[in-house]
Amino acid sequence: MATEKILITGAFGQLGSELSVALGEIYGNDKIIISDIRAENDPTENDFTYESLDVQDAFRLGEIIKKHQITQIYHLAAILSANAEKNPLLAWNINMQGTLNVFRVALDQQIQKVYFPSSIAAFGPDTPAQNTPQHSPMNPNTVYGISKLSGELWGNYYFERYGLDVRSLRYPGIISYKTLPGGGTTDYAVDIFHQALTQKSYTCFLQKDTYLPMMYMPDAIRATLELMHAEASTIKIRTGYNLAAMSFSPEEIYKEICKHIPEFQITYHPDFRQKIADSWPQSIDDSQARGDWGWFPAYTLPSMVEDMLIHLRERLQTPAYSYLTA
Repeated sequence: MATEKILITGAFGQLGSELSVALGEIYGNDKIIISDIRAENDPTENDFTYESLDVQDAFRLGEIIKKHQITQIYHLAAILSANAEKNPLLAWNINMQGTLNVFRVALDQQIQKVYFPSSIAAFGPDTPAQNTPQHSPMNPNTVYGISKLSGELWGNYYFERYGLDVRSLRYPGIISYKTLPGGGTTDYAVDIFHQALTQKSYTCFLQKDTYLPMMYMPDAIRATLELMHAEASTIKIRTGYNLAAMSFSPEEIYKEICKHIPEFQITYHPDFRQKIADSWPQSIDDSQARGDWGWFPAYTLPSMVEDMLIHLRERLQTPAYSYLTA
C-alpha cells in the first residue's frame, strides 16, 4: 500500500468528499490526489494534494497522472440524474467522454485499477422492479442512466480486450449527513432530514408511495473499498455489481423521522423527477456481490435515521450549515 498513489476525480461531490477521507485513512493523505472542476483555491479539510481537472480534458488528466505517478483512479466526476435532464448534451459529454478519457489514459499510463461508479439509473422501465436481478433488461431512458450503462459496457470492454482492472458498483440512492443534495432524484432522502430539523416541514417532489433502493453513506464507502481491495480472481462482474441495503418510500422515511421529531409535517408535489423514479427499480438483488466478495450492509432504515439525526444536529451548529436555519 505504501507505493499506491490514488487520483479521485469529482472529489468534491457527495461520494468523493467522504471516500477521499476513507482512502486517506488507509493509504495516508499524502497518497491521495483529489481533483475537481472547481477553482484551485478551493479549501479542503484534509491535507490532500488538489489538482484542478475537467475530465473532458484528456491531456490534463494525463499530466496529473504522470506528475503524481498515479497507480489507481477513482473516477467519480459526473452530472447526476435530475441535473442531467436539464442539460442532456453537457451531461453526456462530461459523463461519457470523461469516462472514456479515464479508461484510455489509464491504459496508456499502465494504471493498476480504475473504479467507475454506476447506478440503479442504468436500469430502465422494462427492468423487473422488484428484487431486480444482476442480469436483466437494461434500457435506461435518462441521459444519466444511458451514460452509466455505457460506462459499464466500456469498462467491461477495456477489461476484456486490454486487461484494465476496471471495477464498478451500481449504487442505490446514497444518504449522507456530510454533504448537501447534489442534483439526484433520490436526493429527497437527504433534504428531508435538513428540512425536518430546520423547518419542521418538507415538500417532497416524489409521490408518497414511490419505493426506491437506498443506502447510508458508511455502507457505500465500505462497499467501494471492499470491492477495490478484493482479489481480482473474486471479481466476476466487470460491468457493475448490483448493490443494496434498504428500500423505502417517502412516506416510510417520513414516519421514521417522526419518531424522533413528532411535529414534522410533509406534503407531496411530484415534479419531473417522478418520471425518472418510476423508471428505476424498487428493490435490488445483490446476491452476486454478497457471494463473490462478501458484501453485506450494516444499516437499516431505523438505524440510519437515528444516526443521521444525531450527526446532522451537530453539523447544523457549524457556520457552514448555519444558512439552513435562516
